[in-house]
Amino acid sequence: MAESRPESPGRPRLEDVAVAVGLSTASVSLVLRGADGPSAATRERVLEAAARLGYRPDRAASLLARRRSRLIGVMMDVRSSYHGELVEAVHEAAERHGYDLVLSTVTRNRDEQRAVETLVDSRCEALVLLGPDASAAWLTALDRQLPVVVVGRPVPSAGVDVVRASDDEGVGAAVDHLVGLGHRDIAYVDGGAGAIATGRRRGYRTAMRRHGLAGQVRVAPGDHTEEAGLRAAPLLTSGDAPSTAVIAFNDRVAVGLLDALSRAGLTVPGDVSVIGYDDSPLSRLVHIDLTTVSQNSYQLTQHALAAVVERLDGGRAGHREVVLPPSLVIRSTTASPPRHPPH
Repeated sequence: MAESRPESPGRPRLEDVAVAVGLSTASVSLVLRGADGPSAATRERVLEAAARLGYRPDRAASLLARRRSRLIGVMMDVRSSYHGELVEAVHEAAERHGYDLVLSTVTRNRDEQRAVETLVDSRCEALVLLGPDASAAWLTALDRQLPVVVVGRPVPSAGVDVVRASDDEGVGAAVDHLVGLGHRDIAYVDGGAGAIATGRRRGYRTAMRRHGLAGQVRVAPGDHTEEAGLRAAPLLTSGDAPSTAVIAFNDRVAVGLLDALSRAGLTVPGDVSVIGYDDSPLSRLVHIDLTTVSQNSYQLTQHALAAVVERLDGGRAGHREVVLPPSLVIRSTTASPPRHPPH
C-alpha cells in the first residue's frame, strides 16, 4: 500500500518529511544538510521523501538564525551589455563560494544612490559596484556600513576594495595600434565626468604626446551612450582636417559612431578606423566586429568575489586594489588610413 502523504497546508515542512519516513526532525535535518551520521539507506529514504513531497529548505530562516544572509548585492547599469556579462560571471563565482546575488539597476531615471539603498535594505552582506560614478567620499562612507568592492575604476580610499584594468594602458594600446597602421589624425570621444572617463581621456592624451602627436589631440564631448557617438561623428569627420581614426570611450559610443558614419556614406575602416572599449558582447557581433580594448572581465569578477570572501569569511580588514593589464582585441574596424582623408 502506498505511503500516505501527511496533511500539511501550503509549503511542505521539515516535520512533514520526518513523519513520512518515521524519523525525528533532527535526523532528517542531518540528511538534508549533508552532515555525517545517517546511513546510506536512511539518506536515500529521506531524500526520496523530500523530493516526493516537494520539500525545499527555508534558506532564509536558516540564515536568519545564524544572522547571515549570504547575499552579495551587485549594482549594474541595465543599459550596458558589458555589465550584463560581468554579472553573469559574478553570479557563477558567488555560487562557488556559497553566496547568492541581489541585483539592483541604474537606469535613465534611477540613480546609483537609489540602487545601493535597495541592496542595503535587502540585507546584503557586501556590495559589488560595477563602474560607479559616485564620489570616493560617498563610497568610503558606504564601506563603513558593509564591505564594498568597486569594479572598473580607482577609488582613493583606505577601506573600499578596487578591482580594475589600467584604463591609461588600454587607451594607450589603442593609440599605439592606430599609429602603427599609419594614422596621425586620431580623435577621441569622451565619456563625460567621472573617474573612468578621466582615466581613459588621460590615457589618450598621454599616448598622443608619446608619439609626438600633441598637436593632433582632438577630444569630442560625450557620455556612455550610443547617442554620444552619433553626435561626435560629424564633428570629427568634417572640416579641413578630418580624423582618420576615432577611439570611443566604450563600445556603445563606438556603435553609435559606426551608425553615424554609415549614414554619412563613410566606410569603416576604409575612410575612418574605429576602436571601442570593453570588448562587450555587442562588439563581437559579426556585423559589428569592433576592434576594442578588453578589460579581461572574467578575471575582474574572480578578483572581485575573492575580495568579498576575504572580508566576509576571512576577516581581512585592510584595503586591497587589483589592477589588471588590459589587452587590445583587433577586429575589422581598423586599417591603414585612406590616401585621401574623408570629406
